Amino acid sequence: MTGSRVSLPHVVRNTKNTSQTVPAYVVKPIQQGRSKPKLLDQLREAIRSRHYSRRTETSYCNWVKRYIYFHDVRHPAEMAEPEVNAFLTHLAVKEKVSASTQNQALSALLFLYRHVIGREIGDLGEVIRARRPLRIPVVLTKDEIRKILAQIKGDKWLMACIMYGSGLRLMECLRLRIQDVDLQSSTLTVRDGKGSKDRVTMLPSSIKKPLLEHIKKIKKIHENDVENGYGEVFMPYALARKYPNASREWRWQWVFPQEKLWRNEITGERGRHHVHESIIQRTVKDAVAKVGLTKRATCHTFRHSFATHLLEDGYDIRTVQELLGHKDIKTTMIYTHVLNKGPAGVRSPADML
Repeated sequence: MTGSRVSLPHVVRNTKNTSQTVPAYVVKPIQQGRSKPKLLDQLREAIRSRHYSRRTETSYCNWVKRYIYFHDVRHPAEMAEPEVNAFLTHLAVKEKVSASTQNQALSALLFLYRHVIGREIGDLGEVIRARRPLRIPVVLTKDEIRKILAQIKGDKWLMACIMYGSGLRLMECLRLRIQDVDLQSSTLTVRDGKGSKDRVTMLPSSIKKPLLEHIKKIKKIHENDVENGYGEVFMPYALARKYPNASREWRWQWVFPQEKLWRNEITGERGRHHVHESIIQRTVKDAVAKVGLTKRATCHTFRHSFATHLLEDGYDIRTVQELLGHKDIKTTMIYTHVLNKGPAGVRSPADML
């Protein structure tokens, strides 16, 4: 007997120039018809109703599609624990994905069964959960940080300085708005960070002057956009409906806007989104290569280095935890490896021969 099949939309790839990325929030609305919504539409609706991020929505939908295609387009309602385990085993054995990637796929499937299929987690039985290995983060020395920053210019230098000097994640830095920068108190407000949490962190005094000059420059650009009928910016949640004119206000604008204007295909509005993350990622990668470092340094390495250097300077771990926005102190404690000398403080017996 052949099981039912689930209908999935074809993947449409953009063959045009991708240098100007469509903002993540320009998402087509879920089609509502008289018939029952498709499985992926139900999944998106369940994700959005729980205020998950757009990235999580995209990731979960991709994993569910891969799961369905792996089992010859069978409907997930006909499958359970054996099929889930078979898919996870395939990811680990055949595709050799990392433990975190395998657990992400599992989270997507468990969300599907619990909130869309309507089957509780316990009913799935024993599922494979990969054990994540404990990794020591890559940390740069202060001299290495100085050399990397010397290779970066303009607004990208400001972004790199903020990621290192304030301990921000890449997207937290790019999503800063004008109202989040307090030059007088030398603080930055991170809104809706990882885990939907807000926090306040420091703003390095050494970049206050170049940051002020940068803000003056983008203010002129914004004023020119407004005069030409543009100047719109994405507003979080339902603020666009509550305050219709707020999207053009200066305080809501991005600190690091894109050079080119975007157009919202749904509303027809035009404005500027923040700089795409791939631009600064590529810049940091090129800077690390020019310096000649063998360490695998990325944008997130600045955050690791920020925490490690604070502990080296004698700041207590609770302060570092608050600045990083960690929920659990155990997450911050991974940086305490710098407080002891480790292998560098032990004399090898070979040196005594």
